[in-house]
Amino acid sequence: MNFEKLEVWKKSARLSAELYKGTAGLKDYGFREQLTRSGLSVPSNIAEGMTRSSKKEKCRFLEIARSSMAEARTQIYIGIDIGYLSSTEGKNWLEQTHHISMMITGLIKAVESNE
Repeated sequence: MNFEKLEVWKKSARLSAELYKGTAGLKDYGFREQLTRSGLSVPSNIAEGMTRSSKKEKCRFLEIARSSMAEARTQIYIGIDIGYLSSTEGKNWLEQTHHISMMITGLIKAVESNE
């Protein structure tokens, strides 16, 4: 399966880019770095997982991607609460993280049933 054709990979890569752009002006380097790294981890682990040969390895990387999405989601909540992220932008990102997480879960189920 070509990861570049997966809608979940495309959406997570776009979100990662949005996180980088949306936090570029933050002076709190630690927060910005943590959020962008967790966001970048999602499409990266989807890509790595989908290039693995075994079902077990594919699922392991997809689960890491899903966990990284949860990490980013947590950081977005905190960023909104402390005023680092606007409520509008943050809520949009939260919706995207929820949707992407559901897509990853669906992909895991598809991988488990197809091999």
